[in-house]
Amino acid sequence: MPGIASLFNIGKKSLFANQAAIEVVGNNISNANTQGYSRQAVRFEDGYYISYTPGQLGTGVNAAEVVRYFDEFTEIMYNTKNSEQQRWQKLYENLQNVEMIFNEANAQGVNSALSAFWADWQTLSANPENQSVRAALLGHASNLEQAIGVVYSDLQRLQAQTNDTIAAEVGEVNTLLKSIATLNGQITVTEETGKNNANGLRDQRAALVRQLAEKLDIRYIDSGLGNVTITTQAGHTLVDGVSAFRLAFESVPSIPYLSSSSTYNGLPNFNGASSSEYTVEILEAATVPLASGDELKFRVSVDGGKTWLADENGVSELKFTGQPILLPDGRGTLMFPNGTTGNDGLQAGDRFQVLPNKSLFWYETTSSKINVTPQALTNGEDNERRLTGGSLAGYFQFRDASVGSYLEKLDAFAKSLAWEVNRLHSQGAGLERFEEVVGTYGVANSSLPLKAGAGLVFGDKLESGNFMIAVYDKNTGAQVQFSALDFDSTAPGVQNFDPALHSLQQVIAAINNTFPGMLTASAPDNHLQIKASGDYDFAFGSDSTGLLAALGINTFFDGSDARTLALNNNVRGNTARINTGHINGAGEMNEGDNTTAAAIAALQNRAVSTRTVTGGTTRQTLGEYYSTLVAKAGSDTQSSKFNFEYQQALANDLRARQESVSGVNLDEEMTNLIKFQHAYTAAAKLITTAESMLQVLLGLKN
Repeated sequence: MPGIASLFNIGKKSLFANQAAIEVVGNNISNANTQGYSRQAVRFEDGYYISYTPGQLGTGVNAAEVVRYFDEFTEIMYNTKNSEQQRWQKLYENLQNVEMIFNEANAQGVNSALSAFWADWQTLSANPENQSVRAALLGHASNLEQAIGVVYSDLQRLQAQTNDTIAAEVGEVNTLLKSIATLNGQITVTEETGKNNANGLRDQRAALVRQLAEKLDIRYIDSGLGNVTITTQAGHTLVDGVSAFRLAFESVPSIPYLSSSSTYNGLPNFNGASSSEYTVEILEAATVPLASGDELKFRVSVDGGKTWLADENGVSELKFTGQPILLPDGRGTLMFPNGTTGNDGLQAGDRFQVLPNKSLFWYETTSSKINVTPQALTNGEDNERRLTGGSLAGYFQFRDASVGSYLEKLDAFAKSLAWEVNRLHSQGAGLERFEEVVGTYGVANSSLPLKAGAGLVFGDKLESGNFMIAVYDKNTGAQVQFSALDFDSTAPGVQNFDPALHSLQQVIAAINNTFPGMLTASAPDNHLQIKASGDYDFAFGSDSTGLLAALGINTFFDGSDARTLALNNNVRGNTARINTGHINGAGEMNEGDNTTAAAIAALQNRAVSTRTVTGGTTRQTLGEYYSTLVAKAGSDTQSSKFNFEYQQALANDLRARQESVSGVNLDEEMTNLIKFQHAYTAAAKLITTAESMLQVLLGLKN
């Protein structure tokens, strides 16, 4: 019942409550500069009341709990924006390295080397027999191939470094997931009685969640008592209470997605260098190994099946006949290995995910995994079923979409340079004739049509028509025969070459049948070889098919991309093999002829077709194409900078809003300290007053 004893109790409770409040204020002040600390306060609760005269009388105050000031909604929005900021920040930081690689202010850049290359051909056209000009051309051509190779190797080095960084980031993510799951368990143990708030543990967890959001896009669901679930935006569970899942960055060449009726136990093999991820879809049921004359029809996509790669004629269907087949983007070949007996059947609609590069996987169990590698689709949008934010998304975007695109364009530039120069050079004549020549471009299958199926790098460039070969008496130099190849000696007249029908074996037969006893053609290692008999030598004339250039006969360059581009060894070792002239209609090789040199020099200002999967087909000069590539790298850098600064501004605003709630304000804490100090003093005064009242009562007895 109320009385003096109740006053003592009220004073005691007030002392304890205000003492607790002062301790919390002191903790706030000491942690004012602690990263991740959230302001705390004691929540005071009115004590129970006793009904008495003259009315209900209170029993003092209770320090109910220590509350933590933290805006969960603002934190979720901040983590989302911070994730986007980190993605664009990492992309921007890495793209600045690309800008240095494409620094064309350097006198040793590709544009400078290309200009010197064209200038030498122009000079050579004015003086075709000048050996010093020919030597200078070889030097500048070598500089050009080296400059392209340096850019290529530097870009690949950036990709390799990015892989190392991604591996380290994934390791940190897995550590964070385990730590968050451990904290969930500790928070549950602390709070399950309902009497304690695990404020310090919650601050630790919030800090770890922030670190996690910097690395990937997440969704955060707090059900209370430590029952927190964290997933990716795509829905892959990362943490569920005390359970932590894991990510893995590893090499998995292919993943099958087969129907229940399929029995094939093989996996497609990709051989090449690509930054794309391929989806291979089977179009008709087949068994592998294929029966004689059978084909495995399929198509390929780089955006998960939304669109399908097609050649310049819009044809997306590919036919596997048992030999590696070149993919439409020209980045590599695909091979279907034989299945085992009874396990070799494929059905229409079966798919394979072919992964040329190390990829990111989410492990649902120790054996079940899903590919979550960030992926930019061909329309520029993100694949929403993968990771889309955080530093990991930025690194993958840099490795695949950015550097991968630059490498693809650089390869297309090198391929167009090689083809356009070789197309003209292969129809020209130098200062010497040939006794033997071996093509630099081979086929995978010498019995299949050269335009499709044979695996010829430049097979898609071939056209119907014919080419001329002139045979001479080696001793006298007199012309013996000058004619086009006959691809069917049984039919009247000369039958022309058809790339959709004729194979390398048929080209060999046509040469042997057209020049019997003079020339012998063969295909060692599936490369065309032509040899003259002892008393003859030969040269090449006009070619309407592109076959000479496609097979690497009488060409200036070797290779078909930035990595392999090089001077043809025949040219590198003998300046007389530089073709400046041509064989005229009478089969004559005239000294001083500059027809071929002038045609190649004119390439500097002639628009040519260059095709990539991401950019389609463009028509511009080779110099303009490379300049466009350089400009694209600069544009991407500025775009990433803008996005980074924009997301950073939004994230900073949300962080400031959170700080206004959870941050420690020293002025406010000092005010609270004074307030609680006075309250503590007043509570002590209440106790001394109650003591005085008690002494008065005790004095009445005397």
